[in-house]
Amino acid sequence: MADPAISKLRDAQRLHGPYFDIEYKTQLVAGMNYFIKVHVGNDEFFHLRVFKSLPHENKPLSLTSYQSSKTQHDELSYF
Repeated sequence: MADPAISKLRDAQRLHGPYFDIEYKTQLVAGMNYFIKVHVGNDEFFHLRVFKSLPHENKPLSLTSYQSSKTQHDELSYF
């Protein structure tokens, strides 16, 4: 799910290495927001907000926001 969003984030933040989705939550809007906790290495985590539009709009996933410098124990919530 998060692969396209992580690719954009990797380029923007110059991140390297494998990434692992740890946890996710959803929010139904005019489409779907996915809030995804991603382990990016060492003890560092990012929280991503990825938007998936309604099927009839036929648009790709978009990374709408992210938070860096998170830990494994930081709660994943709306942002």
